[in-house]
Amino acid sequence: MRTSDSAYARLARELRDAILRREFPDGVRLPTEAELAGSHGVSRQTVRRAFQDLVAEGMVYRVPGRGTFAAPAEEQYLRQFGSIEDLMGLSIDTEMRLVTPLRRQIDVDAAGRLRLHSDRVGVLAFLRVHEAVPFCLTNVFVPPEVGGLLESCPEVTEPGARSRATVIGLLEGRLSDPITEAEQSVTVGFATEETAAHLGCEPGRALLRIDRLYLSSAGRPVQLAISHFLPEHYSYRVRLQRQPA
Repeated sequence: MRTSDSAYARLARELRDAILRREFPDGVRLPTEAELAGSHGVSRQTVRRAFQDLVAEGMVYRVPGRGTFAAPAEEQYLRQFGSIEDLMGLSIDTEMRLVTPLRRQIDVDAAGRLRLHSDRVGVLAFLRVHEAVPFCLTNVFVPPEVGGLLESCPEVTEPGARSRATVIGLLEGRLSDPITEAEQSVTVGFATEETAAHLGCEPGRALLRIDRLYLSSAGRPVQLAISHFLPEHYSYRVRLQRQPA
């Protein structure tokens, strides 16, 4: 994933975030194509393309002659992920509940994936919650020097902390070079007794396992996040394009 987005993708993300913040409750019309084109300095075609994406995601619906409206909250996807900014935007409508505060430990596998010269890494775990419903348990591994940047953040150091933060959001501005890219793999995992207890499901339940290795603009691994999602609460959307010959 890269952060280089087109104008329509940026506009779609802004509108999506506004909808998730409930700025357009039932019955309130979104701005028209002409209004958005004027306020954002883009063409109406750009606005139309952004609306097409939101309609395809189930975030909005269009009524001929009346305008565009946000779909009822219960019909919206819980979250759409397509860029680093979308992942940072989890702070808009979800809560991070710290399960295991930041600490240092030996983890050979995580250290290898972070391309470290030693086996010591910083580790923390948190639960992601939306409207009181837990949907994701994440274990985070960071290089020791990156962990040091987080030691002053109560969101990841105080037991039981609850916040609207994201780890990559906390690192934003603290790193010498920003996070600009992530390598992602999606597989199937199964709930351990501990994971099941946090997510409110039965042990052995099939879960989506999402591994993301975040890279800085210099290509340096700065965070490995291993998340287990309840599949009914997760949606991933990406546009595939073919380069012209």
